[in-house]
Amino acid sequence: MPVLLILAAASSQLDAQSVLSPGNFSGYFEANGQYYQKDDKIEAPEVNEKWLNNGFMSLTYTYGGLTAGVRYESYLNPLLGFDPNYKGNGLTNRFITYTNAKLSVTAGNFYEQFGSGLVFRTYWEPNLGLDNSMDGLRAVFTPVQGITIKGVIGRQRDFFTYSNSIVRGVDADIQLNDAVKFLADKKLRIGLGGSFVSKYQKDDRPSLILPENVGATAGRISLKYGKVAFDAEYAYKINDPIQSNLFTYNTGEALFTNLTYTKKGLGVRLSGKRVSNMDFRSDRAVTGTRLMINYLPAVNRQQTYRLATLYPYATQPLGEMGGSAEVYYNFKPKTRLGGEYGTTVMVNYATVSDIERHALDDTLGYKSDFFAVGDDCFYQESTLEVTKKVSKKSKFIISYLYQVYDKNKIEGKIGQRQVTSHLGVIDYTYKLTSTKSVRFDVEHLYTEQDKGNWVMGLIEFNAAPNWSFTVFDEWNYGNEDADHRYHYFNGSINYIDGGTRVGISWARQRAGLLCVGGVCRYVPASNGLSLTISSRF
Repeated sequence: MPVLLILAAASSQLDAQSVLSPGNFSGYFEANGQYYQKDDKIEAPEVNEKWLNNGFMSLTYTYGGLTAGVRYESYLNPLLGFDPNYKGNGLTNRFITYTNAKLSVTAGNFYEQFGSGLVFRTYWEPNLGLDNSMDGLRAVFTPVQGITIKGVIGRQRDFFTYSNSIVRGVDADIQLNDAVKFLADKKLRIGLGGSFVSKYQKDDRPSLILPENVGATAGRISLKYGKVAFDAEYAYKINDPIQSNLFTYNTGEALFTNLTYTKKGLGVRLSGKRVSNMDFRSDRAVTGTRLMINYLPAVNRQQTYRLATLYPYATQPLGEMGGSAEVYYNFKPKTRLGGEYGTTVMVNYATVSDIERHALDDTLGYKSDFFAVGDDCFYQESTLEVTKKVSKKSKFIISYLYQVYDKNKIEGKIGQRQVTSHLGVIDYTYKLTSTKSVRFDVEHLYTEQDKGNWVMGLIEFNAAPNWSFTVFDEWNYGNEDADHRYHYFNGSINYIDGGTRVGISWARQRAGLLCVGGVCRYVPASNGLSLTISSRF
């Protein structure tokens, strides 16, 4: 019925030009398959099916103010590292949206975010196997310029079904300089916002008295004056006994701040956050990446170099406190440090520690002073990166990364607690012709803990716009056990034609965490052939 009402309202609003238009179709297709072979040395398991596959196709149709879309997904069976509950096929996303100058309404599946996401963010990240979309209704209303009000209600996706709980939320955002006339020409730009989100889940545990309605609220502010910008958001959640906090009745809170200064050739960013008991889910019994209502932004960098991903940081929603500082500076061309083409230097530091906790009874768990840092350091990184173009045909990036990594806390592995590592990278690109280039990447990671030292070498050849070829090898030459000093080879070929890409590779994949923005999934070791096909149309 809601869909029919939206269609009826929308059809009366379509202008003459839209009625005459046939509308527009767009879509995206992607399939990722892998042939697995057992490799006892790296503990790559036997896969009975031999070939596993993840794939999806999405279609979107736009007609005037109407947009409708569907997505079909297939996991036969899901790739290793993805939750086996994804096994099967099905229509996992369908929606219709009507938009005019002041109102946008959606029925079906949708993604939305309030502020920085501390109390509400739904999104799709297929590489992580994460989709916490809502199935229900969403409305976005802009009564006057500078004021936006959002409302959502629905149930979250849980693989091929939905959670039993109901999530409801409202958010208001005011850009004062746009909404208030006498502030329109002021240099200081001010934004204010507030959110409230609640979940309803029936109390299904007779041994406990569980709150059936759990609410979380957040307030935010953003200020911008010239080259300086500051934003902050604070969130509070009432007591929410769930599996991850062992069904204790602590309240939760989170604070995220960001300060930036930018001008030509210089950028400075300072970020900080504190989190306590902010694991907010629409089902109290689940863990991992299932049914997350909120998102807690990371303060550390998203690492891209291969050996830097050995020790990625996973956000700890039950308690962490950290900050980061990053500076970019571009030395101008024709100067002593800039040289002929200029030089860019980036310096970054980030640290995340536990919060201070004072134990209470089993029901309340703990109390914590807001600004008190705990004794345990979860993660720390220091990065120096220099990017230099040395001629019209060549440039290089030299990078150094120092990391402290609590393997026990982040990966849940008992025993070795902390890994300290040093990583050096030399990344060199040479342009052979206007369409052909070759890239060399050499990395070395030194550590006395975990599995010892690693070295990685990569060669990549690009023939734009169609072809790229890559070969690399990661070698754990410093492993204390000489019988476990394995090579992890990878060779790949990619072909691109317009919006279509076909990639094939043979790889020996080391086990580890794959993280995007502090949210991670475990990827087991594997050995075999992979095929990826994607097309945008």
